[in-house]
Amino acid sequence: MEEAKMARKALIWSMVMGLALSFIANHVYGEHSLVGQFSGSHYHDQIRKMQAFKDSFTQPSIAPSPSYTQQPQQQAAFSARVYHVTSYGADPTGRRDSTEAVLRAISDAVQGSSEGLLMEGIKNLGGAQVNLDGGNYLISRPLRLPATGLGNLMIHGGTLRASDDFATDGYLIDLSASSTSNNNEGNGGSSVGAQLSSSSSYNYEYITLKDLMLDSNYKGGGIAVRNSLRTSIDNCYIAHFTSNGILVQGGHETYIRNSFLGQHITAGGDHGEKMFSGTAISLMGNDNAVTDVVIFSAAIGILVSGQANIISGVHCYNKATGFGGTGIYLQLPGLTQTRIVNSYLDYTGIVAEDPVQLHISNTFFLGDAYIVLKSINGVANGINIVDNMFCGSDKGVDTVQLDQSKRPFKDIKQVVIDRNNVKGMNIKATVARGSVNGVGNSWVVDFNRVLVFPNLISHVQYSLSSTSSQFPNHALRNVSNNRVQIQTSLNVSASVFVTVDQWVAN
Repeated sequence: MEEAKMARKALIWSMVMGLALSFIANHVYGEHSLVGQFSGSHYHDQIRKMQAFKDSFTQPSIAPSPSYTQQPQQQAAFSARVYHVTSYGADPTGRRDSTEAVLRAISDAVQGSSEGLLMEGIKNLGGAQVNLDGGNYLISRPLRLPATGLGNLMIHGGTLRASDDFATDGYLIDLSASSTSNNNEGNGGSSVGAQLSSSSSYNYEYITLKDLMLDSNYKGGGIAVRNSLRTSIDNCYIAHFTSNGILVQGGHETYIRNSFLGQHITAGGDHGEKMFSGTAISLMGNDNAVTDVVIFSAAIGILVSGQANIISGVHCYNKATGFGGTGIYLQLPGLTQTRIVNSYLDYTGIVAEDPVQLHISNTFFLGDAYIVLKSINGVANGINIVDNMFCGSDKGVDTVQLDQSKRPFKDIKQVVIDRNNVKGMNIKATVARGSVNGVGNSWVVDFNRVLVFPNLISHVQYSLSSTSSQFPNHALRNVSNNRVQIQTSLNVSASVFVTVDQWVAN
């Protein structure tokens, strides 16, 4: 009897050891495992299973807890905040209309849990992503969020193309306050919009649009951002727009970076350039930045009608000035506060209406491109145009020009146009140096060829060097019409050196 019991224990032990070796062999040499590579959690799972098998010979069977086996899967499902539009039926080939599918993905993405950190009244979506899966999607109406008061959301990774019946006044992606009423058609937007209400004075915060190609199909615009905070448009290619490639209206701190915009896809020298229309970027808000952007076709490259914006590293070779185009147009008389630095104006220039606090520096103007100060109310105050390069074709084009067709500039203060280097164009500045020599008692230096403003010299410094045996008395006699006259008490042989400045302090 004792021998039979010992034999039964030996049989059980051999079965347990055999199963253990089988588990280990399967773990090491399994189809999806690398030889000699172990996972700590996988190893402990096998040990627990082996122990449970051993205990089954001596204890009643206990079913594994459902919560233990299902909890990791449930956690993974709840933590996944990436919404793939193809999972909602969007057609990545662009043959079928994908508007409803993409809007359903957006609608689900905005219903996640809310945490703090964003502006009061803005729901933090936790970085939820709407992934376009590298597809090309046909869109028949603007993509809008189902409600305002949302933030920390990214839409990225694909191409959107407007259909032939897309509204000509619409935008492929439209971040605007009117989204709820426009999104209620057939995509569940009404119920989502009813659940999400905002007490914020801003529509959205920290929405990121990244790695997108937008083809407006000559049916309107690319992206509209209205009354929003800290929006990021990064690495986007926007083409075939008829209104605006990007419209920023109200709000603060929209950053447009590393992007390419053009109404027509060209690399310059386009035979239809005279017909280019539309505006690549329209900034109708404050505190925005456009950096490292190429604008290759449009009537206006960047239209600025909001304050305190910065434009840096921008290459504009849209419609040339000779065809009526403008690279950067500052259309906010008296409230400019704009900085344009490290940019490249390629055959198309800059126009500034009644500029107040305007800074342009370290920028290259090619192909007779120039800067126009345009008088609306006759104001030019706080302007720095310094350290730029101008290159032309020896056609006598001035680097800085005045448009006084409406009225002349009268309120001119703190304007510095200096230290620019010029090749093949007429240099214009507010600081100039000249000299004259000869025999006589009157010396006149004419600065009209250089000075920007007519009949405006506020400071004069001169020196007189005479080779005569008698040194005369001398004085500054006249500075009218940008001409400086020095007079001596005697007729002498002399050289006169003059420096003038049109700076007028407040």
